[in-house]
Amino acid sequence: MAKKVNVYGLNGEPIRSIKLPEVFTTPYRPDLIKRAVLSSMTARIQPYGVNEKAGKRTTAESRGPGLGISRTPRVKGSRYPAAMRGALVTMAVGGRRAHPPKPEKRYLEKINKKERKLAICSAIAATAKPEIVKKRGHLIEKVPELPLIVSDEVQNISTTSETRNLFIKLGVWPDILRAKNGKKVRSGRGKSRGRKYKKPKSVLIVINEDQGIVKASRNHPGLDIVNVKNLNAELLAPGTTPGRLTIWTESAVNQLEKLFSS
Repeated sequence: MAKKVNVYGLNGEPIRSIKLPEVFTTPYRPDLIKRAVLSSMTARIQPYGVNEKAGKRTTAESRGPGLGISRTPRVKGSRYPAAMRGALVTMAVGGRRAHPPKPEKRYLEKINKKERKLAICSAIAATAKPEIVKKRGHLIEKVPELPLIVSDEVQNISTTSETRNLFIKLGVWPDILRAKNGKKVRSGRGKSRGRKYKKPKSVLIVINEDQGIVKASRNHPGLDIVNVKNLNAELLAPGTTPGRLTIWTESAVNQLEKLFSS
């Protein structure tokens, strides 16, 4: 028998109950979810490699044995071989790289269509399990119920203040504050490559139609909003860790029955 859950209104109070689609009963498969997320991430990697002549544009040659110096290729231009500048080899300044990146390397993690679909279904089911959501680090003490389903009136919200009031009434505001205060400076070279900060993920909102909610919600830290037709494993399990705190609109839940009925 299908489980019944409450649908919450803009005031944070339950207004009716509906039956959950069977997709929420999918077995928990963290292995498949990880593969699906890695497939999505690696599909965005652009192949790159070094120039084949990098570090080799030189006249350097090795003088061979018998001179009392190393056989390192040296740039011509001096009477004394030991005074010549080394080049071409990997340990010389401006020399070639020993094992450079090659553009023919394949980064894509492939996954079958049925496996990807099962991974998304499993990630959807994980959003309804409090122990998995809590293990991921979300603050759900004040959340009345999982999965958290709201009425379609939410899609008509057009201001950030209205979304903030809604999140407070639904009990997810502490998790958004957690994402705001969890912003950290990345360690390592990535600071100078356009990814200085690491930001936690907070709430995911799944809608069926945008009537202003996207613009009203985009300023909250760590929050993502997506149409149910574009739902993927990476949004449901950022960093390959399932159990993201998710808010579903009623029409989006009804669409799940059509999208993942099999």
